[in-house]
Amino acid sequence: MKLISWNVNGIRAAVRKGFVESMLKVDADVICLQETKTDKDNAALLLDGYPYMYWNFAEKKGYSGTAIFSKIKPQSVTYGIDKEHHDKEGRVLAAEFDDYFLVTVYTPNSKRGLLRLDYRTKEWDRDFLAYVKKLEKKKPVIICGDLNVAHTELDIANPKSNYNKTAGFTQKEIDEFETMLSAGFIDTFREFNKEGGQYSWWLQMFDARSRNIGWRIDYFLISKTLRPQLKDAFILQKVMGSDHCPVGIVLK
Repeated sequence: MKLISWNVNGIRAAVRKGFVESMLKVDADVICLQETKTDKDNAALLLDGYPYMYWNFAEKKGYSGTAIFSKIKPQSVTYGIDKEHHDKEGRVLAAEFDDYFLVTVYTPNSKRGLLRLDYRTKEWDRDFLAYVKKLEKKKPVIICGDLNVAHTELDIANPKSNYNKTAGFTQKEIDEFETMLSAGFIDTFREFNKEGGQYSWWLQMFDARSRNIGWRIDYFLISKTLRPQLKDAFILQKVMGSDHCPVGIVLK
């Protein structure tokens, strides 16, 4: 099983930039998307070989949103985390398969000036963790998506100038991410790669991507019980079409 996650920064824009061709070439069994920025009237994308397509739209047009495209029919699909004040933004979509839940998430950004930091760390992160731990009581969980946090200095090109100043690299956000790991989830990429310079998002100016001045903020986390099935985890830095690139895992 190959699983892919990609923050597309607008699915319609991504399609114009080669999304369909890139994903058909990658040939994953399931594709999870974040920041689709579309609504039910504009979600007509068809991807050959993926008959099962699910969308969670934000109430606000052109904002947030998640999607799952699958070659395999899920047993069930759940929209949101059953918290009304969180679920208006279409940030979570979960598909239940035979052996696990696959949850794609677009974690709220703490915003410039850290205006949304308290909401993100004191409310969202904690409610989301409670949600996935509840799922885990039934079967193992795979979490993928844009978690909007660089975990360590290895995950950001300029740690000193961003630490506790920039959304995504504050100690509060790092602490909440580490709480997820302590709760039994594994950062799959770090099981195979311990080096820095491996990023999944770059600023869209100053030639940041060509200079590889980026952040690793897109992840696959898995329940510890799935570790024996984990064969690989990777970042597809050469795939263009968004300010993020796809990330993925392979399971036995």
